[in-house]
Amino acid sequence: MSRTITVALDGSRESRCAADWAAREAELRGLPVRLVQVWEPVQGGMAEAPLLGAETHRHWTERIPREAAQELRQSHPGVEVTTEQFTGSPADALVRASEDAEMLVLGSRGLSGIGGFLVGSVGRSVVAHCERPVVLVRAGQQAADEHETDPAGASTTTTPFRPVVLGLDVNAPDRTLIEFAFEEAARRSAPLRVVHGWNPPYYYAYGMAPDPEVTAMVERSNAEALAEALSSWQQKYPDVEVVAESRGESPSVLLIEASREASLVVVGRRIRRSPIGFHIGTVTQAALHHSVAPVAVVAYE
Repeated sequence: MSRTITVALDGSRESRCAADWAAREAELRGLPVRLVQVWEPVQGGMAEAPLLGAETHRHWTERIPREAAQELRQSHPGVEVTTEQFTGSPADALVRASEDAEMLVLGSRGLSGIGGFLVGSVGRSVVAHCERPVVLVRAGQQAADEHETDPAGASTTTTPFRPVVLGLDVNAPDRTLIEFAFEEAARRSAPLRVVHGWNPPYYYAYGMAPDPEVTAMVERSNAEALAEALSSWQQKYPDVEVVAESRGESPSVLLIEASREASLVVVGRRIRRSPIGFHIGTVTQAALHHSVAPVAVVAYE
């Protein structure tokens, strides 16, 4: 079975924006889009309520995916679009749907209509348990937002893509995560901006005066580690311009700042197969909630 860009569709504005982003990604990859709708059966007496009867069920299972598919085919005529329905818990169903997908795309409401995401329990659970890349797209996200503004300062899709931003831990530079980021940058002919934040020497916490020599040594060590982590990848992707930044600041803050000028933010999540709890790191959590650009979470061993 050919891999697809799979999108969770519920008829909301945010899921429509996610579907549109998925179609643009599908064009870059030459893949089809699969719109997945999850029908969660209503238990008990609520199932007998008039608004939850056959008419509502038909609306959810027929009209919403049909209309969404039609819109995508019209706006992206070169992309094959299919629909599929799953029944059960939304989070579990979406994780199952992602197993044979290239990536899973979810929509999310924006925070206060400005920047960042409002990630609910379903979204957190999917990100925490899905082993395929998961991309979150906020409501209101438009194609032009991923591109540089034109000389007049207007948003357009005719200018180059903004950089792809990768948040990287040099102590665990996973190849799956790095390769995903380089591939996304290459598809967009965009620069790859790699940001690495590190905490100041421990004695700062005790109010001691900074030692310039120690600080310089730590800065140099982290910069060298970042350069080493990227060296072989720059040889593999010589056409991708790489901008590497290693700074003694919070990794979360650096990533969120960089997201303001990004077309896509890429972060990692270590796979932990315990069914209990949400296994998402603090930096990834921060990106999910506060990034301005779409966020791709890449799971790795």
